[in-house]
Amino acid sequence: MVVKTLQDLNTLVSLSKRRGFVFQSSEIYGGLGSCWDYGPIGSILKMNVKRAWWNAMTRRSDIVGLDAAILMHPTVWKASGHVDGFSDPLVDCKDCKTRFRADNTESYLTKKQCPQCGSKNLSEERNFNLMFKTHMGPLEDTGSVVYLRPETAQGHFVNFINCQQSSRYKIPFGIAAIGKSFRNEITPGNFIFRTREFEQMEMQYFVKPGTDEGFFNEWKERRLNFYLKFGIKKDNLKFHDHEKLAHYARAATDVEYKFPMGYSELEGIHNRSDFDLTQHMKFSGKSLEYFNEATKEKYIPYVIETAVGCDRLILAFMCDAYREEVTVQKDETTGKESEDIRIVMGFHPEIAPIKVCVLPLSKKEELTVPAMKIRDQLAEEFDVQYDETASIGKRYRRADEIGTPFCVTVDFETANDGAVTVRHRDKMTQDRIQISQLNTYVANGLRNFNT
Repeated sequence: MVVKTLQDLNTLVSLSKRRGFVFQSSEIYGGLGSCWDYGPIGSILKMNVKRAWWNAMTRRSDIVGLDAAILMHPTVWKASGHVDGFSDPLVDCKDCKTRFRADNTESYLTKKQCPQCGSKNLSEERNFNLMFKTHMGPLEDTGSVVYLRPETAQGHFVNFINCQQSSRYKIPFGIAAIGKSFRNEITPGNFIFRTREFEQMEMQYFVKPGTDEGFFNEWKERRLNFYLKFGIKKDNLKFHDHEKLAHYARAATDVEYKFPMGYSELEGIHNRSDFDLTQHMKFSGKSLEYFNEATKEKYIPYVIETAVGCDRLILAFMCDAYREEVTVQKDETTGKESEDIRIVMGFHPEIAPIKVCVLPLSKKEELTVPAMKIRDQLAEEFDVQYDETASIGKRYRRADEIGTPFCVTVDFETANDGAVTVRHRDKMTQDRIQISQLNTYVANGLRNFNT
């Protein structure tokens, strides 16, 4: 058997639509650029990814959770620098009308020509702010302008004192949040890698100045271990340290993943210094200093940030999980050889959207009725799918394509022995298990899936 990994992102796009992971948004109207909908399987996958991150962060004794509003006071974005500085340099081709970013388009940077048609009849560079504007209230005047947030992090900063005092946590401590963000990207693309509406998972860890370097290195290691724990191959991950830093940063690194289009940022880890809290103190007039009652010290904390896009992480999990198992079969009559391909999404069991698929061996009522009861029994604890259409082999393959760890087959012996056959996705082994013990078997199997 030959095992092939994912080589082309289009393969994943096709699988995603066919099996209900991700659909083009508003597809019946021709779609909306770089906006995507998560389908029946994808929505569970997304929930599982968010839960894995949330548990890794908030089940610690030093991090609290937050769910901040998308719409914030417009001065928040003035203080953060997004109103004046959150922009990309934009160029228009006057011949083919292509619009592109000037700062990362190689043909423009080297030859000052259009990346689409090669023309040098180009507009001057102009800054294009990436924030979406909207209006609050009944009148569209300048006083009612608000923004759809381009990041969740500012909610952490403006709620620093609220979270610290209500939780009574001492520094160092963190605030974690998952939420929607919006950026009017000029060059989105690569499926769900870069979109205009996306979900972020960010944690801001507040530390005493002078201890920030140690915590920065600690969180680099913690975040790398998170990906390894949930099955990302170590060879597909690497750190990329930034040489050119943002105005607020003392240090920055990216956890990069080897996507089909090459290594690209998966998560950013930053030492943001005290820039954010200092700015919000300046613009709001409110103190955001931390007072240590034990030592009588007062200071503005430094911040270590970990920020990962949920959609981008889902894409990494899907890319890493995809495999094709190719087996050559020989027809005994004709002697001709043919390839049999089993497509498997080898998700870590905690990430897998469907944990168990229940398959009656036939559509006869004597099997479908007990099979549905077994489905309901399992569904009390797990996400379960029921499938009674087509041959048992095809149904196994459908379960493999969405990464289901276990398939349960109800056969004609079930009524006699009160047992079912359980098939393991990766090992391809089968066990005969009593129905009364099935939930326990699956729970233990998921817990020890790779051992």
